[in-house]
Amino acid sequence: MDATIWLFRCMACGHEYENEVRKDEDKERSCPDCRSNSIRQLKRKPAAKGESDARTEA
Repeated sequence: MDATIWLFRCMACGHEYENEVRKDEDKERSCPDCRSNSIRQLKRKPAAKGESDARTEA
């Protein structure tokens, strides 16, 4: 159940919002403001402070 926070932008109204995306998820999204389904996934949100990557703990 790996999930990552991604930034999305509505191409209709320009609203940007964050949403959790699970690995292998194929979900149609809609804008929480205008309900348009013209959404673009922009980038992954950086890990919160205190969260560590297993590779850096060695």
